[in-house]
Amino acid sequence: MPPLARRNLFHDKVRLTVTLTGIVFAIVLIVVQIGLFIGFTSATSNLIEHSGADLWIGAKGLAYLEQAGPFSERKLQQVRGTPGVVVAEKYILTFGRWQRPDGRKESIVLVGMNPDLPLGGPWNLTAGRVQDLKSADAIIVDELYRQKLGVTQLGQVVELNGHRARIVGFTQGIRSFTTSPYVFASFKNAQTIADLGEDRAFYLLVKAAPGTQIRKLRSDLAARLRDVDIYTTGEFSRMTQFYWMFTTGAGIAVLLAAALGLVVGIVIVAQTIYATTMDHLREFGTLKAMGASNGYIYRVIIQQAAISAVMGYALGMVASVFIVRGSREGGAAILFPWELAVSMFFLTLLMCIGASLVSINKVTRIDPAMVFKG
Repeated sequence: MPPLARRNLFHDKVRLTVTLTGIVFAIVLIVVQIGLFIGFTSATSNLIEHSGADLWIGAKGLAYLEQAGPFSERKLQQVRGTPGVVVAEKYILTFGRWQRPDGRKESIVLVGMNPDLPLGGPWNLTAGRVQDLKSADAIIVDELYRQKLGVTQLGQVVELNGHRARIVGFTQGIRSFTTSPYVFASFKNAQTIADLGEDRAFYLLVKAAPGTQIRKLRSDLAARLRDVDIYTTGEFSRMTQFYWMFTTGAGIAVLLAAALGLVVGIVIVAQTIYATTMDHLREFGTLKAMGASNGYIYRVIIQQAAISAVMGYALGMVASVFIVRGSREGGAAILFPWELAVSMFFLTLLMCIGASLVSINKVTRIDPAMVFKG
């Protein structure tokens, strides 16, 4: 690496600080926005992804998870009698009203399932057991929403849709994209709380026998059932994610903010590298007068940008990690997978080198004779 690149870069500490600040700002903004996008996307479908089911059966016209409407659970026996089905269970997912101790009401999403089977139940429990839901009026909520719901302790009695409910457990990190927390209950308790008819359900969750072809099983079920939609877990998850992130415009707004961070970073870095090049224009002219090739000068400028990129990336990652950790206790999680960290390095490098092209264009037109002018 030519020492000239380092000397030019570190000669003006203030300008270097401005350059690094711009890069760090861009990195943090992009990481936060993309991390929010990933976090929001995960929140829209985490109930589906953690359900343990292979197939979801819902009323006709199903487009996303929360859209479900009740239909007759009599179809359950038809599902259970289909070859390849090892487990099929009724499932409730509907909005409800939670009354806080101070009288204020909050919207929640009531989830009713069979506590004896690992289909659609709560996970990441920090207190209590899933089997505790079998007791009368029992519910489980997530710790993230304790303040929102006015929950202070295990065993607290609350009111749901005018019905008595008792908290028997807590989970950690089960977020809801709609801001209405998930409240888990047994299917029977959820039926009572939701005032749902005895023969009604919102979904049927299906677990296939080992070795069963899921798509064939779906076709077999579709041939037996009428007026329902049947989706694999992966398909239903992607449908729900697409609806919330793109149909509602929420995801587009987040991605636009990430793009804005990239533009801001490019502008700041381009401006500072260009200013540094202008300050050393006569030196570059001298190099050209001494016979230095354009390629050498280009490498100097590009390496200045690369050094800035590496330093800015390191500082940006440190800042991003603190912000990501701070979001864990909030309602909106910023997810930061390692793939994003690796991608950000190459994006930062590309951003800085791309910004240096403005300076390269200026140096290309230097007249070596300028060195000999007054």
